Amino acid sequence: MPLSEYEQRVLEQMERQLTSDDPRLANTLTSRGRKPVLRYVLGGIGAVVGLLLLVVGAAASEVWLGVLGFVVMFASVAIAFTRPRRGGGPVGVVRADGSTAPRPSSAPKAKKGFMSRMEDRWDKRRDQGR
Repeated sequence: MPLSEYEQRVLEQMERQLTSDDPRLANTLTSRGRKPVLRYVLGGIGAVVGLLLLVVGAAASEVWLGVLGFVVMFASVAIAFTRPRRGGGPVGVVRADGSTAPRPSSAPKAKKGFMSRMEDRWDKRRDQGR
């Protein structure tokens, strides 16, 4: 069922608002990127090896081997499903003439509380609808 024109406009307005409020989140949600298949494979192999160490340690009554197996299993699954950290975002901005400048700080925006920002956004939307 297609969206009505009003719903499409509201959705586009929400997308623009999200992009302007939190560009990193918008970029994360829209980026497709490739899946880290190698990380999943290595994590699966590590989990199997850890499980085998855990079982062998329990069968041989070797506590240290069971603990080592659990640690290997846990670490491999954690590595497989955590994303590698990237840089802290853009270092600067590109001006219209092509030159670069340092990224402007957002300190005044950070001083406002979450609820007051949400209330301001709500008030803006209500005023625009009138």
